Amino acid sequence: MKLLHWLLPISAFIIAPIIPGIINRVKAFFAGRRGVPILQLYIDIWKLLRKGSTYSHTTSFVFRIAPSVIAAALILCTFFIPWGSISSPVSFSGDLIFIAYLLDVARYFTVIAAMDTGSAFEGMGASREVQFGFLAEPAFLMGILVLVMVTKNTSTSGIMQHLSTSVWADSGILLILVATAWYFLLLTENSRIPVDDPNTHLELTMIHEVMVLDYSGPDFAYILYGSALKLWIFSALIVNILLPVAALPIWLQPIVFIAGTAGVAILVGITESIIARLRLVTVPKIIVSASALCFIALIFRIIG
Repeated sequence: MKLLHWLLPISAFIIAPIIPGIINRVKAFFAGRRGVPILQLYIDIWKLLRKGSTYSHTTSFVFRIAPSVIAAALILCTFFIPWGSISSPVSFSGDLIFIAYLLDVARYFTVIAAMDTGSAFEGMGASREVQFGFLAEPAFLMGILVLVMVTKNTSTSGIMQHLSTSVWADSGILLILVATAWYFLLLTENSRIPVDDPNTHLELTMIHEVMVLDYSGPDFAYILYGSALKLWIFSALIVNILLPVAALPIWLQPIVFIAGTAGVAILVGITESIIARLRLVTVPKIIVSASALCFIALIFRIIG
């Protein structure tokens, strides 16, 4: 059983790059195209790892270490994500808060590396990233508080293991509100449409892509892999909340969990296919709406 716990992050490391591939194939289907292979990100990362990195003379050591720190922070996050009743290999009271801090570490180094280039273009993207991250954090933290109050557990594994059918019968609407809010955060934190377009290079609308334009070779491979892991982390949290994985037989839980993360990826692809990129002045309203959903869930839990 101990070995099974440690297989969870290893499986996440292998499966995570498939998530962007599924999203791209769904978008291609809606556009009437064949699209790139689902495993395209593996191919891109392999090619980048075989190349060299180029650095500007204006950058310091911060720019060089940032990709490794970003990837390391997100890799560490996966060690705290359970799969239903299969607890994570690392768990302690309040570890969901620690996950939030690790995500902030990844954001911080992305931002300071962008500013380290001395480019006003990348500084503009860094400013937008900090603004949207500041607005997104209350939704994540209030969602954690709701889950803690519903399950009366303070660790990620404990919370997810206690999301039984009886808890759903009692507080199902609150869990749906939190999952919906965190889906908005998934789109925001991963720079997906309608918040940002990962495929655009238009100066006026770029957020994440503009911050990593100067990276190349293995450094850019770490950035791409970190982005895939971040998608996996948010997808896994949503699947743990929405699907009663813990109530299933132990052998069936990994299959349902992986299918659930693929379902989240399909939902992201559908969202990006039917909704246009929002104006930047509208994006904060969407993020604040996620906080409002978690706040409503919190109030109902307190008065209920």
